[in-house]
Amino acid sequence: MPHRWPVPQSLPMEWPFKPLSSALTTVGRLKDGRLELTIKHDLLRGVSREMLSWWFRHIDGSMAYHGRRVPRYRVWHPRDHIFYRDLTLDADGAGGPGTRRHIVEAFAGNPRYLVNIVDRVAQLDETGILLVTERAALSLGPLKTPALPLPGELSTLQHEFFSEPTGTRYESRMLVGSASLVGRLGLNRYVLPAVAMSEAMGRAWLRHNIEEVGNFERFLPAVYARWQAGGDAALDSVEAAGVPA
Repeated sequence: MPHRWPVPQSLPMEWPFKPLSSALTTVGRLKDGRLELTIKHDLLRGVSREMLSWWFRHIDGSMAYHGRRVPRYRVWHPRDHIFYRDLTLDADGAGGPGTRRHIVEAFAGNPRYLVNIVDRVAQLDETGILLVTERAALSLGPLKTPALPLPGELSTLQHEFFSEPTGTRYESRMLVGSASLVGRLGLNRYVLPAVAMSEAMGRAWLRHNIEEVGNFERFLPAVYARWQAGGDAALDSVEAAGVPA
């Protein structure tokens, strides 16, 4: 079988995705061959840095959505997100700095762009989050392996949050590859595009990330307010949630 994770049917959505044109993006390679993807997102109106920091610490859980309880991770991107679990927790019982998380998603809902990784949270506060991929499923011919340990930092994802009077400016940068001699000699340009992330897959990620970040405007302020008022029980309450508009 091509992978262990079928792409589920999308959850219902009552809002449109933000388009690729809403953000400024770049795709390029550094001198050492590492793939660099950057996004300057459209302003997140009504979303604070505090909300974003809270969300990235509390993704693992459920919430009421369209009359039933579903994983919070799937609400974040109802089409592309498949599975999320905090593998370790911090002293506050949340997914803070130093913890590890298992993420499965498929960009554009496409099984060819399925990602199955374990990330370490290298930094997380109200200025942003830095994720370092420690394990990843690799494409070997027609098959995807289980999530295997990676040698060194072959993939990092940095999101930075900047306060604005009406919301938050959000900027993203993904690097795929190694700054080592092995990376410079061919791993970055020839091996990783074939087994990890091609430029076509990277472009699919750009659209995916613009969509998921844009979705914060649609659900995060209300979800954060419900959690402040009543914690996880309030998030799971179908009556309190209603139907998103």
